[in-house]
Amino acid sequence: MLISGPMEACAPTISVDEYRQRRQRVLHALEGAAAVVFAGTEVASDSLRSRWKTDRFFWYLTGIDQEGGAAVLFDPSAEDPDRRVTLFLRPRDPEMERWDGGRSPLDSALKTKTGFTSLLRTGSLPGRLTDAARRTKRLACLHPFASYAADISPDFAVFKKVCDRVPGVAIEDRTEILPGMRAAKSPAEVALIERAVAATVAGYEAALRFVRPGVTEQEIADILTAGFRTLGGEPAFEPIVGTGIHGTVLHHIDLNHVVNDGDLIVIDYAAACCGYASDVTRTLPAAGTFTPEQRGLYEVVLEANLAAMDAARPGATITDVQNATLKVISAAGYADYFIHGISHQLGIEVHDATPDGPLAPGMVLTIEPGIYLPERGVGIRIEDDILINASGNVNLTAAIPKTVEAIEAAMATR
Repeated sequence: MLISGPMEACAPTISVDEYRQRRQRVLHALEGAAAVVFAGTEVASDSLRSRWKTDRFFWYLTGIDQEGGAAVLFDPSAEDPDRRVTLFLRPRDPEMERWDGGRSPLDSALKTKTGFTSLLRTGSLPGRLTDAARRTKRLACLHPFASYAADISPDFAVFKKVCDRVPGVAIEDRTEILPGMRAAKSPAEVALIERAVAATVAGYEAALRFVRPGVTEQEIADILTAGFRTLGGEPAFEPIVGTGIHGTVLHHIDLNHVVNDGDLIVIDYAAACCGYASDVTRTLPAAGTFTPEQRGLYEVVLEANLAAMDAARPGATITDVQNATLKVISAAGYADYFIHGISHQLGIEVHDATPDGPLAPGMVLTIEPGIYLPERGVGIRIEDDILINASGNVNLTAAIPKTVEAIEAAMATR
């Protein structure tokens, strides 16, 4: 959903009512404290290089993108129930609208479109937030806290200014509310991730038919991208395609190397649809078949992948999943060559918001063990996306070949 600018290529499929329900859940979870979520501010110099996006917590609560300076105020103490959640939008500027497109007035049509019953311009936010602080004496931080080396989080920065002007106001840490909500995906969100996965499957099907000695890493990435787009997907992140020794570099993005006969190629690349991402890695033999040595190493990583998936269930922690992976890799003698974590949350962002605590139904996460042997010019990683359910999990990316036999059979059709 946009207040201004062109619509995304993918029509929104999260309903206005679902966004409204998310905001009501936050209002209830605040237990009487006031809070604000900021959209962030676009940097004008970046506007022509890439499309700027609002803060992902703001987007999660509103569905509104490309709306710099906006904010949502949660004021549980407001006497009028319709004013307990207010969307603030920057003032209209006819001159800028000549450049960026027309923007909507604050009318009933915009209320219907956004699902907000209270709309104001951003000039009213300082007064409304100060009034809320005076009444509640409690301000709750929802944006993640920054490390001491980074800029202070936007709501905490504003709250400190309010406290300088309103005595007796307490600032509370409620930064777990939004990560906890985002981690447990709704059916509509899971459906969007499944759409992203379907586009990713199309990309890998094309890559399995294309990969061979003599092609470049960039050409492989381009084939995947084209495959994503056949089903409405767009790249979820910069492609990682590493052939030979370059497959041992976790974030190899300089894709200017030629695939040699005998190489293994690590491909970490996936599609996003309607703002929701997938994240998949496969390791392919350039020749179409694995050598006995490559196969032995690959089977260790595959066994670790399956052990991690078996460990990922409600009540387990990521540490439990990591340990299940390490048990397999350590037994094979490669503990020092698995140099990253086994998993991360997946959703609106590729590395999505992560709450404290154990896994729970509705969470979508990656499973991605790997072994990296630079001295032998061999890197192997296998990454799947799984949905935690009541009984364990479902592998959303099972359609992409990952056993030795399935990969070799798919590549035999080249």
